[in-house]
Order: sequence, then structure tokens, then C-alpha cells
Amino acid sequence: MICGIDEAGRGSLCGSLFVSGVGCDEKTALLLQEYGIKDSKKLSKNTRYKMNPIIQNTPNLVFITIEKSARNIDSKGLSLCLKESILEIIQAFQEKITNFYLDGNTTFSIKLPNSLKLTSIIQGDSKIPQISAASILAKSAKDKEMEKLHQTYPEYDFLKNAGYGTKSHLDKIQKLGYTPYHRKSFVIKSSQKNVSLF
Repeated sequence: MICGIDEAGRGSLCGSLFVSGVGCDEKTALLLQEYGIKDSKKLSKNTRYKMNPIIQNTPNLVFITIEKSARNIDSKGLSLCLKESILEIIQAFQEKITNFYLDGNTTFSIKLPNSLKLTSIIQGDSKIPQISAASILAKSAKDKEMEKLHQTYPEYDFLKNAGYGTKSHLDKIQKLGYTPYHRKSFVIKSSQKNVSLF
């Protein structure tokens, strides 16, 4: 049994970071592939939403999603929030699972006991079904959050930009200011970078 870990909202200027873990054995992983589970970036939002309950209701599978708010990210920094989330997932599953696979090229220098192993895999969300499933859960959670924020702050166009630093989103921040859900520390840096580009 292995656990795949992936995140959504890492580069977003608004809202939370979501980190999901999905654990199952090889037989269940093959079943996920048969269901059409793959890298969330290759699926439409509607398809991801349909896949969400399929993953959660698959027998012999465990899952968890950790949320770190914009306030957490502003106070602790993005890397620490990611590191904490990964450790929370490992702690949740360490009784059942010893091998953890993380999408990306770093394990954030996380130190684990010898009985546990954390491996980073570049483009893991397209190679390991458990990471693919985790990417869908995390992205669906992020999409739902931004849809909810759009209802309260429609002028920011969160349905289109999903909180990411598009030119129009940065223009809206400049014109309207931050919502309570914007990452203040992150937005300032991104805005300065954006000004130099445009």
C-alpha cells in the first residue's frame, strides 16, 4: 500500500492551499485507472467533481485533505505550510502505510523515521494513480473554495482566474484592494513582478 500526495492552490494569490493524500494498494490503483483517474490538469472541472466521490467511495482506499488558509500562509510562509500538510498526511496514515510519494522535485527536507519513506516524483500526478487521485481531490477542494468566494466577491472573477495572478486579477487587486482571503505577503511580490512585465 502506498500513499500519493499532491496539492492545489500553491501559486494562488487568494484562498487556501489544499494538500491531499490518497492511499491504496496496487490492485485498487489499477481500478482507479480503469475509472479514468488521471492528472487533474488533464480533466475538466466538471469531470474532477464527478471523480471526487468515485475516489472517496472506492473500497480499500484511504484519503485526507489538509487545508492551510491564506492567514496561515501569510504568517508561516508557503513552504512551511506545505511541509506541515505533508507531515499531517503521513501522521494520519503511518499505521497503515510506509511509502509516501509526493508530486514534484522536493521533499522539503522532511526527516522521517527509518520505517517510513517519502519520495518526490517529477510529474508524479501523471505517473502514479494515487498521486493522480490526490491531485483531483485537492483541485476539487480548491475549485469549490473559489466558487464560494466568487459568490461573495464576484468583481474579482474568481471563477475565471481561480485566484491565480492573471493580469486582470492583479488589476482588480490594485483597483479594489484585497479581500480578507487574499494572501497579503504573496500578492505584494507578485504585483511588483507584474508591474515590471507590463
